[in-house]
Amino acid sequence: MTAPTLAPVLFLSHGTTMMLGTDSRTRDYWEALGRDALSHGVKGVIIMGAHWNSLDDKIQVAMNPKPGVMPISNTLPELWANFKPSPDLETGQRVIDTLRTEGFDVDPDPGFNWMIDTVPLLIGMFGDKCPPVTIISQNSHWDPFFHARIGATLRHLREERFLLIGSGGGVHNLYLTEWKYMLQYKDNFAMERPPEPKTMEFRQSLEDIICKNGGGPQLKRGLTRLMKHPYFRDAHGTDEHYVSACFVAGAVSSVEDLGTPGCLGAEAWELRSQCESQFCLGAWPKDWRGA
Repeated sequence: MTAPTLAPVLFLSHGTTMMLGTDSRTRDYWEALGRDALSHGVKGVIIMGAHWNSLDDKIQVAMNPKPGVMPISNTLPELWANFKPSPDLETGQRVIDTLRTEGFDVDPDPGFNWMIDTVPLLIGMFGDKCPPVTIISQNSHWDPFFHARIGATLRHLREERFLLIGSGGGVHNLYLTEWKYMLQYKDNFAMERPPEPKTMEFRQSLEDIICKNGGGPQLKRGLTRLMKHPYFRDAHGTDEHYVSACFVAGAVSSVEDLGTPGCLGAEAWELRSQCESQFCLGAWPKDWRGA
């Protein structure tokens, strides 16, 4: 049996709002990912951010036909003020129906406005050519297996040229963040001391799991197990910027995903404690280019 051709899946660290306006390899990589997706006929984006967390056992899907956009502070307004959200209500309803069929307690949110865990990435990747977007919430219990199962449930949409993205952080501990570089000096990449050794150790473990394993069941096992890493709490003071990686793992967790390469495309440390790693799993099929 021939394995299906599939769109890649991305785990992107959205970083501070300054990532959109500051020249960096990360911003260049976002632009390259967007060009690649558009050139291969991406049908839409399905993204799980880190800042929208549903209570109890629920998840939600954004279904606002005219969403507003949260202001992107510390970034020039001309980079974001004219951005026009492109909500994909048809796919949103399809995602709701699919998740409900698999037993998830999921509701539409007709009043949800887009936030800074998704908008800077979408602008950085696509500019004014953003394809239709479906945004999914996390669940506030932050169970890694629960979020991986969401990704696995939506994996088949990759066959239809949907780009699945988890937006979070490679290392994201705001208790250690040195905000003075951003708030006082407007230099998000300044660093007078190296990051804490424990956070660097966790960052290496994350890269090893994604890039050495690639896709398949072992990716899901590795990324969910990483929440038990002895330095996880040093690297992630709270869970919400990590479990979107578990969503990504689920979307590349099938036996058919074995052999899918994992790539660290770009990386930068911000405010000393935040490692903004950008990972891609898989590649766009060559015969989709220009179609």
